[in-house]
Amino acid sequence: MSAIYLTVTLLASALNGSAAIANVIGHEYPKTEADRNRVPRSWVRPLGMILGAGALGLLAGLVVPVVGTLAAAGLVLYFLGALVAHVRAGNFRLGAWALFFGLALAALTVNLAYHRDA
Repeated sequence: MSAIYLTVTLLASALNGSAAIANVIGHEYPKTEADRNRVPRSWVRPLGMILGAGALGLLAGLVVPVVGTLAAAGLVLYFLGALVAHVRAGNFRLGAWALFFGLALAALTVNLAYHRDA
């Protein structure tokens, strides 16, 4: 198993997993971001569950490769949707978004590259 593949997968899973936990437990940061992006607060927990599923899917991909690839693709789509929400609300504070999107895209890239060669 490639060190880059493993590093990117574990990092993306940890970051998305921590964000999922923050959403699900009702931490103030996701609520503030939801307000800033004009997303109903009632969506915060379900969105956190989606992030959690993506994080777990990345880890499952270490055993079942197609699951990791699909989870990474799902996270890329999730963060593209988040970008739409940011732009629609006129919120151009995209630092955190760029980090999460970049990691999701990197996870998808290494999944596709690693499993193509395997």
